[in-house]
Amino acid sequence: MNVILFDDYSRNDLLPFTFTKPVSEIRIGILTITEKWNYFLNTTVSFQTQDYLSIKYKKQTTLENIYINGKICPNQELVNAILNLEMNSAIKSGNDLIAYKTSESNHLDLENLLIQAKDIPKNYMSIKNVWDIFSKNGEALKIDFEFLTKGKQSQELSNTNKLIGDKQQLFIEEGAIVEASILNASTGPIYIAKDAEVMEGSIIRGPFSLGEHATLKLGTKIYGATTIGPHCKVGGEVNNSVIFGFTNKAHDGFLGNSVIGEWCNLGADTNNSNLKNNYGSVKLFNYASETMKDTQLQFCGLMMGDHSKCGINTMFNTGTVVGVSANIFGSGFPSTHIPSFSWGGADTMEIYQLDKMFETAERVYARRGIELSAEEKNILTHVFNSTKPFRK
Repeated sequence: MNVILFDDYSRNDLLPFTFTKPVSEIRIGILTITEKWNYFLNTTVSFQTQDYLSIKYKKQTTLENIYINGKICPNQELVNAILNLEMNSAIKSGNDLIAYKTSESNHLDLENLLIQAKDIPKNYMSIKNVWDIFSKNGEALKIDFEFLTKGKQSQELSNTNKLIGDKQQLFIEEGAIVEASILNASTGPIYIAKDAEVMEGSIIRGPFSLGEHATLKLGTKIYGATTIGPHCKVGGEVNNSVIFGFTNKAHDGFLGNSVIGEWCNLGADTNNSNLKNNYGSVKLFNYASETMKDTQLQFCGLMMGDHSKCGINTMFNTGTVVGVSANIFGSGFPSTHIPSFSWGGADTMEIYQLDKMFETAERVYARRGIELSAEEKNILTHVFNSTKPFRK
């Protein structure tokens, strides 16, 4: 069985996160959507995505291919429906093509497939907008926790800690360290991945996930539903947010109802607003329409693309969207849309030149023992060129 996760029209609504990755590489719950499908299907998927991303996220085809929509999270009922597909047949729900089985290796004609696809009830979770990532994160965390821990034994929680709630709602993987902290699993499950560390004085209210080799710094306060991806360092106060991976928010400051990409850094005492003064619904900049889009949410904070960074004491207004590789600093509130490769703050913005960005990225990667690849440089170069109109 050869499985290919494809991007559909929602890809543009999920920018800036999909500037640098296929839709299925977005993390929601404990795992990325790619990892969820790998787990459920016991396979390794490939991708049908934008041409410039395909240099890193390659597509593998055989004589029998199952294409699955990359914005859809799996469950067993949906997996069964997909595995029972006959050759050259498709399933959909409303305007969303779910899956298609074919011997074809070319890009799919999604509109034509929708016409012929069989409609099935929508019994799955999907992400169509950037705010879905944090607003649906609690549900995704509970689903991931259930199938990841089934039949497995958690490490014992050290007696230096205080656990509130059901012991079965806490899972600590091998090599993880948790000491002198308060964990409240009565509000949702808590998952601490392999070799992660929760430092002393931290307070965690589930649902919550801490990824492999990630760290909660001393005295961190976590409100669910929050996911911190692998190799992150996080401190301060975090509420209902998703941090993808390899990102640092190592100091005090508030992050709420937000999504932060990979390889980002939030300076000490960075804060974001997640509620308007008039308590109205929050609007976000939308790349697909190039206009502000109403989230219909009262709480919505910061959306920050990969490789972006901000200096100490940075303040982000409610509903701020930061593109890829922006560098933000200075006093006052910067614009609620900060284009990719911007350099500056509220007073002035310049272009963050590509060569300077590469120099910084290489230093950041080297700290983790990783090399910035030619593939990633090509992707970032494409993003730099394609986002020029936003930096007028």
